[in-house]
Amino acid sequence: MLKFFKTQEDKKLERLEAFEEGCWVDLVNPTDDEVEDACALTGVPEEMLKAALDEEETARAERDEDSFLCLLDTPTITDTDEGDTYETIPMALIYNSKCLVTVSLRGNPVLGDFISRRVSVDTAKPVHFILTFMMGNAKRFLSNLRQLDKKSLRVQAELHRSMKNKELIQLLEIENSLVYFSTSLSANINVYNKLERMPAVVGNEDYKDLFDDVVIETRQAMEMCNIYRDILSGTMDAYASVISNNVNIVMKLLTVVTLIISVPTLIASLWGMNVPVPFEGLSWGFWLVLAISIVITAVVSFFIIRSSNSIRIRTPRQLKRRKSRIGRDGREEN
Repeated sequence: MLKFFKTQEDKKLERLEAFEEGCWVDLVNPTDDEVEDACALTGVPEEMLKAALDEEETARAERDEDSFLCLLDTPTITDTDEGDTYETIPMALIYNSKCLVTVSLRGNPVLGDFISRRVSVDTAKPVHFILTFMMGNAKRFLSNLRQLDKKSLRVQAELHRSMKNKELIQLLEIENSLVYFSTSLSANINVYNKLERMPAVVGNEDYKDLFDDVVIETRQAMEMCNIYRDILSGTMDAYASVISNNVNIVMKLLTVVTLIISVPTLIASLWGMNVPVPFEGLSWGFWLVLAISIVITAVVSFFIIRSSNSIRIRTPRQLKRRKSRIGRDGREEN
């Protein structure tokens, strides 16, 4: 989709029917014909216009003759059957002496705020336009990170009530989103380090202040992302330990039951052989063998259950205290 916008004398952004110098050209998932038209109208190289159409393109800043490209990663939310998925896609902001161009695969909420006039921009000042977009993009990262944190807390609350694979998969998806966000924010910071030396930013005090605010917001988003990712990683490890512990308890129970059942099975197998056995000629021999089986099973069950309950798992703190007691007394305390 190809659209044209321009800030009028009353400082309001208006949509144009055709291209004009000093306007903003917005390309959203453009076709090849739209890319060719935009290239002919704006004079921007086709390679720059197509840079943001590759989802794997990394953030960067470069200049080609009269055109300057600033490629940034932006957060996006995709609706799926399993819920919202948080990802990042590239956004290209290009300007030259004729106009300003933005290119992306999907509509961007920050640009949507510009179009709806919730945020005031001037298309005649491309550097200020780009810095304003960077600020909105950083705030968008912060907003999405807060939503991810709330979603993580809801999923963890569900896991406390019942262990299900669905919630564990959702936590894994959230962790993946945080990895994408962390990588994208780090790439954006590298771009900002290059923009910091631009004469257009250094030579204007207002632009410099706005740029410093952008860097602060982006670094804050990066720190939040790292904190949430570390917390979620620890949470996933804790749940993995809980699940493993539950499996061990079940296996322990099954092992005890198997051992107990094997005792009467062994006795019944011995007396069921097709050879002479004790008590075979007695009328009450069956009940005697049954009584012997019950007694032996009870004794074995007692010792097995007692042995299994005596196994204790010591925490690192308990092991440390145990070693200190051995060091003081010179012997191990039971």
